[in-house]
Amino acid sequence: MAQKTELPVITPTEEPAWKQRAVERSTRAAKLRAEQRVVQFLDAAQAIIAEKGSIDLTVQEVVDRSRQSLRSFYQHFSGKHELLLALFEDALNESARQIREASAAEPDPLGQLRITVRLLYEQSHSDRARQQRPLFTDFAPQLLVSHPAEVKVAHAPLLALITDMMTRAAAAGQLRPDLKPRRAAAMVMQTVMFLAQSNGVSEDENVHPITVEEVWDFCLTGFTGGVQTT
Repeated sequence: MAQKTELPVITPTEEPAWKQRAVERSTRAAKLRAEQRVVQFLDAAQAIIAEKGSIDLTVQEVVDRSRQSLRSFYQHFSGKHELLLALFEDALNESARQIREASAAEPDPLGQLRITVRLLYEQSHSDRARQQRPLFTDFAPQLLVSHPAEVKVAHAPLLALITDMMTRAAAAGQLRPDLKPRRAAAMVMQTVMFLAQSNGVSEDENVHPITVEEVWDFCLTGFTGGVQTT
């Protein structure tokens, strides 16, 4: 009886190099175009918010201002909420980046914290911050109630940066021994941002607004127990 000869197993060969290069080039180009469209939508939304002084905008207004299509908008955002969230996250990421660069040359952890408090406070009084203020005064409180997890993600880069400074300050013996760096970082971040955004809680205080030095002294007293170490 004749034995069956098994056919050789043929494994698929790798894609030709030229084909891989073509696909990668196409993917890169598509990604770049998508990023450009997203930036156009964000810039358009930010311009409308600055003009109106509120987040009372429509998707159609953003589409018209960006000179793109409604179809393109919904390819990148699920709706107005996701668009505002992107602006909010972008503002916080930019804040963290500026603080990291400004404090990088300061060797003292407590000195870095002082730079952070000053810059975080002053950022809220820049021209760009005034344009973005409705995101923090109107959108952020709504977001905190309806989507707390999204708020946490948005603040994560800034919180991580301040926590790192707090941890190193604690290791250097500059903070109260009972202080937990991450909790302290969260309280400092929220305190500074709230005071900067509200800029006084009454008409009398707006005549004599809270200064950045007052904010720093308040925070310093809290996490050092009042001991001036700088």
